[in-house]
Amino acid sequence: MTNSRAGRPRDHRIDVAVRDAAVDVLNEVGYAGLTLEAVAARAGTSKPALRRRWRGRQHLVVDALVTTVGAAPTPDTGCTHCDLIAGIHSLTEAFTTRIGRRVLPALVADLADDPELAELFLREYFHKRRSSTAAALRRGIDRGDLDPELDLDLVLDMLASTTYYRVLFGHLPVTDDLAERVVDVVLGGVATVEWRRCHQRGEAEAGARPGP
Repeated sequence: MTNSRAGRPRDHRIDVAVRDAAVDVLNEVGYAGLTLEAVAARAGTSKPALRRRWRGRQHLVVDALVTTVGAAPTPDTGCTHCDLIAGIHSLTEAFTTRIGRRVLPALVADLADDPELAELFLREYFHKRRSSTAAALRRGIDRGDLDPELDLDLVLDMLASTTYYRVLFGHLPVTDDLAERVVDVVLGGVATVEWRRCHQRGEAEAGARPGP
């Protein structure tokens, strides 16, 4: 996440002050308006001090995003339904803040042109969150709550994609109850019992037909 150059011991109080300052500045002026000078002034330090810790403005923003949204939010409460709601809610809750709405779309655009930044974002933020939710799904399988044959990656995408989609395109709001609604749809499905029976019957009949 940060640079690891040799030298005098790190003052972690500066790290904390800079992350807090970055979040404040992002909330005030957004991604495009954030400068290292503004963050340094808010944190009571210098731009060179920031440069020693973060390679650039975008790297600091990723660090601030991890600090704000969290990298491993899905808990283990003993309830699969509760775990998934809590995990997705932490995402939706963060993205109802100004930092979430204003930072993610612009940051994603920068990831496309900067492989190193993209790798940092995936490693420190995306994959850590995804791994914690994957662990919750595996616990659900072990409890007998979930189908052991489920496509884990597909379910993970389905759980989180609604929030990301709404944040990136802004066509619908990220509401307080979105996490629960998404989890209920994913776990319960949307097809009727009758459709499922017809669909299964059709697949069985198609499988029984001789090939060409």
